[in-house]
Amino acid sequence: MQRLRNILLAGLVMATFAVSAQEKKEDEKEKGYQFTSVNEIPCTSVKDQYRSGTCWSFSGLALLEAEMLRLGKPVVDLSEMFVVYHTYSDKALKYVRLHGSLNFGAGGAFHDVTNVIGKYGVVPEEVYSGLNYGEEKHVHGEIDRTLLDQVKVIVDNPNKKLTSVWFDAFNNTLDTYFGKLPESFKYQGKDYTPLLFAQEFMGLNMDDYVEISSYTHHPFYTKFIIEIPDNWSWDEVYNVPMNELEEIIDNSINTGYTVAWAADVSEKGFSTSQKGVAVIPDVDKANMTDAEISKWEKQTEKERNEELYKLSKPGTEKLITQEMRQIDFDNYQTTDDHGMLIIGTAKDQNGNIYYKVKNSWGDYNDYDGYFYASKPYVKYKTMSIMVHKDAIPKNIRKKLNL
Repeated sequence: MQRLRNILLAGLVMATFAVSAQEKKEDEKEKGYQFTSVNEIPCTSVKDQYRSGTCWSFSGLALLEAEMLRLGKPVVDLSEMFVVYHTYSDKALKYVRLHGSLNFGAGGAFHDVTNVIGKYGVVPEEVYSGLNYGEEKHVHGEIDRTLLDQVKVIVDNPNKKLTSVWFDAFNNTLDTYFGKLPESFKYQGKDYTPLLFAQEFMGLNMDDYVEISSYTHHPFYTKFIIEIPDNWSWDEVYNVPMNELEEIIDNSINTGYTVAWAADVSEKGFSTSQKGVAVIPDVDKANMTDAEISKWEKQTEKERNEELYKLSKPGTEKLITQEMRQIDFDNYQTTDDHGMLIIGTAKDQNGNIYYKVKNSWGDYNDYDGYFYASKPYVKYKTMSIMVHKDAIPKNIRKKLNL
């Protein structure tokens, strides 16, 4: 009998412990961000740009890979470094022609991807990895510095006249690091050139993809050269009001199109590794008690920020205006930091809508390399987007003459 009592007591203790642990777990979950998928578009796997500044190539190609899936084409992993090689090569020519008065670095834009594919084609990752320098992942510190030093010497013109082979020497450096570009290759039993692969296997028209932004220093419904250092090719974007930029993103997701997203990621609310979110927190005193308001008013700005950016659960976010976007662009608070891919929408436990974003930092967080960006964050910190022109609502396309 005593043994039976001990067994029952032990079972009761274990059950109590299990219930307590479950309640604690549920309580912790309740305090954090909980997302439920609303709409999700098929896309290819998350890639890892690692220690390279080539997010624009990863996200631009991620858009095109998803476009192939949308059209029922095969899954393919396209070579980011094929695009990076050609972009660096074309950039070097323009840098020298402009006597060095051009940004020369690893950065780029979505149109660099479509420009390269339209001009040179593209190849699968298995054909050209760009890892010809003894690394398993992309590590570009030495590459970027070597290429910059090389074009600087050309512009310095120590011979007082440029040689006829400087460009060959530059491309030889690219060959050394990334590997020689394939003139032809076999893929899935068929022979291709890079251009033929883009035309036949991809089957996408690069002219169908357009970039859109929203700033008031240029007229709406016109095209302008967006003034960011990485726009070395001086390509143009379409300009629309902020509410229509949001409408284009929403219509794209709702009709099955992913969105390449270029944004500032320097905000304190961009906490995609720890919290898996990008948000623009604000204080809502209307929902605070008198004691909480008194405490808030007595805190220093540092203390307020620490409290605000704990991001322990969904909270009130700032109301974003067109003027706020413009001010932060003009004073360098919004900069062209990172390219990503919006692949869907989700809602948190309070019903707030977020965009689900595919990143290119590998499996770096609890969301398998994805994160959730709030609508206020996207309104506020978007530099530009690239979409298929058919993803733009007809009334806006008409205004843009598309």
